[in-house]
Formats: sequence, C-alpha cells, structure tokens
Amino acid sequence: MRNFLFLFSFLFSFTAFSQELNCIVVVNAEQTGNENVQVFKTLETQLNEFVNNTNWTNKTFAPQERINCSMVIIINNYNGDTFRASIQVQSSRPIFNSSYSSPVYNFNDRDFTFKYLEFQNLNYNANQFESNLVSVLAFHIYMILGIDADTFSLRGGEDYFVQARTIVGYSQQDIPTGWEPPKGGDQTRSALIDNIMSPTYKEYRSTLYNYHRNGLDKMSENPKKGKESISKSLMDLQVMNNRRANSFILRTFFDAKAEEIESIYSDGPSVNITDLVTALTRIAPTHASKWRNINF
Repeated sequence: MRNFLFLFSFLFSFTAFSQELNCIVVVNAEQTGNENVQVFKTLETQLNEFVNNTNWTNKTFAPQERINCSMVIIINNYNGDTFRASIQVQSSRPIFNSSYSSPVYNFNDRDFTFKYLEFQNLNYNANQFESNLVSVLAFHIYMILGIDADTFSLRGGEDYFVQARTIVGYSQQDIPTGWEPPKGGDQTRSALIDNIMSPTYKEYRSTLYNYHRNGLDKMSENPKKGKESISKSLMDLQVMNNRRANSFILRTFFDAKAEEIESIYSDGPSVNITDLVTALTRIAPTHASKWRNINF
C-alpha cells in the first residue's frame, strides 16, 4: 500500500508539474449568428484541454511558474467543417516581488482558416503537419514560451523560436494562407518569426531581457534605477529602428507594451525623459498620444 501511495504521489507530481501554460481559450462565434451551436462549445473545451494539458517542452514548470496567457478565437463564418476566423493571443510575465504581471505578447492573427469535426482528436507533432488548427495554436504557444524565456535570460527563448520556425516550415507546404514567406509589409506568422530570429532586429530580444530583468524586476528595490534601466533598454530599440524603420516586430513590441510604458513614466521617481520621449515618438508614432502623457 505504501509503495502504491508513493507511486501515485510521484505520478501526480509529474502531471501537476509538467504543463507550461495557464491558458484561457475562448471561442466566440457571435458573428456567425449561431453562437449556441454545440460544435463551438465542444471546440472551446477541446482547445482548452489541448493547450493546457500538452507537454510543450521537456522542462518542469511548478504551478506558480506556468505562463498566464489567453487565446480568443473569433469565428467569422463556417461551412460544414471549414471555419474562417481570427485569433488574438496574449501572454504576461510576473514581476519580481510584486503582484503585477507585465504583458509581453499581444498578437492579432487575422488569417486563421481551419477544418474541424466535433470531437476529432487534436494531436501535436513537432516535425509534421497535423492540421492548420493545431499548427496555428502550436506556433503561438512557442512564441509565448520563447518571448517569456527571453525576458528571464538573454536570448533564453532560442529553442522555442527554432521550433516555431519549424512549424512555419512544414505548415507552409500544406496550407500557405497565413504562413506565407514575408514580403514587404506582410504581418504573417512567417514574417513574425523571421523578424525575431534575424540579426537585423537583434535589439528586440536584448530589450526584452533588459526591460524586464534589469528594469521591472528591480523596481521593488530601487524604482528610479529600474526606470532608468527601462529607458536604456527602450533607447536600444532606436538603433534597430534606424537600421529598419517601422518594422513589424517593433509594432508587435509596442502593441504589448505601450500602455505599460505610459504608466511607468506617469508616476513615481523622476528620471530624465526628454530623449526617451523623442525616441518613442519616432519609433512608435501610432502611440504618440501615450508618449505625450509621460512626465516623470
């Protein structure tokens, strides 16, 4: 009996500590006019189980270490087993010695077409295309894992980004829509991962680390020093912008961070903001109204 209880405890511990995500998946079918159709509820249940119960890495995550994230799938229309949708993916990262969670990934993926039959098995294969539904979700999951890891260690998300690029590679061959190789101005999944892994945009990943680990994580012990580190990390993005202005990855960064940056510099200890505001206005002009509120 004692051995059985030990084995049960061991298996329970492995299960409880193996999943990486604490993700809420919502399927919204209001635009179809048939939001109460059972298939949408079944899909939502299956996707929550798939995302949260699949082991996406070989690492151990304690419950408090799981990454908080959400995926909201908006079904625009459907015909039989074919669904046309968009998916909004967001994730956040806890800040040391604080109850605050910092948004790190905010991506609106507008080109999401998939086939689904109610109760069909959802299986992820790291090296082989299974379905566009699985590929799109897996891609964004590895983006979440990679960006989160980059905020804790410099370029710590490399393995996850490599896997995201692998998913792009085998998915392009089966369903190119939404996976197309980047062309000028494209905002596809392929363009996103190419930007992140390109030396042209290397400051993006170093900024993720310095902004969070040397900035936000230090705010509880020294708010002024933390704000100064955040300023320095954001100024590094100006170097990247000078190399390639108005890049897709830069817009993605500020989609997640603009409101937070405004909040950081609208209160607390005063730091030199003149150069920062000038730089932010240049590299993220669509958020100029927020930068005008910076005064600390």
